Amino acid sequence: MTNPRKASAGDRELVELFAGLDTPAVSDAMDKLGLHGQALGIMPLADYPQTVVGPAYTVQYVPATVPAGSVGDFIDDVAEGDVIVLDNDGRADCTVWGDILTQYAGLRGIAATVIDGVCRDVGRALGDNYPLFTAGRFMRTGKDRVQVESVNATVTVGTVRVAARDIVVADANGVVIVPRGRAREVAETARRIEAAEAGIRERIAQGATLGEARAALGYHTLQRKS
Repeated sequence: MTNPRKASAGDRELVELFAGLDTPAVSDAMDKLGLHGQALGIMPLADYPQTVVGPAYTVQYVPATVPAGSVGDFIDDVAEGDVIVLDNDGRADCTVWGDILTQYAGLRGIAATVIDGVCRDVGRALGDNYPLFTAGRFMRTGKDRVQVESVNATVTVGTVRVAARDIVVADANGVVIVPRGRAREVAETARRIEAAEAGIRERIAQGATLGEARAALGYHTLQRKS
């Protein structure tokens, strides 16, 4: 299956800024810039070896009405390379993601899914190596319990506000949300911090003490807010 919705040139450019960076590096840069983006309590389903980077496609869930509305049809509008960000208000009593969505997302080249809530059918996600980042897992369906309220509006995931097309960086360490308008600054700051830490590792490999290496590269102020 080919996804007719392709990443825009602007999205591709911003995603490429983060090539080779992981969430600790991006988190440190966010701290340095005084930005809050670490999604507390949102964890990877597995220890993914690669970092996922993509623009956020946001979805807000609310308790179901009578009759209940849709729970997952939004996915037809998600572009290749996007990260789906689902805000189910942290609910742990019913899921908003299962094996059908996992299969379909994989076929359409969607990068990952982040959920402020729970997922189910985890065997499919693990078997397909589809990246899921959630507050937990539970088998109870969300059908007739929750429904989609809005898409591409600002949502909250793990205490972080996420606007549509913000840049999501996620890996085995967790999830960081980078405001789209600050993406370039965050990536550049992360690379400077990474370079300093690489310098520390090089110095200790050559025989310097940890204290000497840290002092030489300003380790204790690398993440300190400017």
